[in-house]
Amino acid sequence: IHTGERPFTCGVCGRRFNQKGNLVTHYRTHTGERPFACAQCGKRFAQKPNLIAHQKTHSGRQPFACPECPKRFKSKLSLRLHRKGHAGERPHACGECGKRFRQKVNLAVHQRTHTGERPFRCPDCAKGFSQKAHLLRHRRTHASAH
Repeated sequence: IHTGERPFTCGVCGRRFNQKGNLVTHYRTHTGERPFACAQCGKRFAQKPNLIAHQKTHSGRQPFACPECPKRFKSKLSLRLHRKGHAGERPHACGECGKRFRQKVNLAVHQRTHTGERPFRCPDCAKGFSQKAHLLRHRRTHASAH
């Protein structure tokens, strides 16, 4: 029975949930906890379904084909995002400069160019980076120096 009752409240932000498990999962957004690890590459996830979806990337299979071009994808979501490009959809706009993006995550990364935020820190030299990929590329310079 769905009563609409939400008896479980997040102690950090006050958001309410109808099930304790949903609160536990949500709370990880505050703590950064990622208890589910991929056995193949070690990447960690806050939610088990995200780990399961990720594990499919190691199979090499790409069962989802774009009907408009030869590209294939490992997930339905990746195909859907790709197809937005064919349609010219860019629903997420930067409030600072107006540049538009297909994905909210890409807008968030772009906004760091305006804020100067560099959340990815090198553990070897403490240099900051706006994107994880830039940090990973930088870390190779430390590896080659040894």
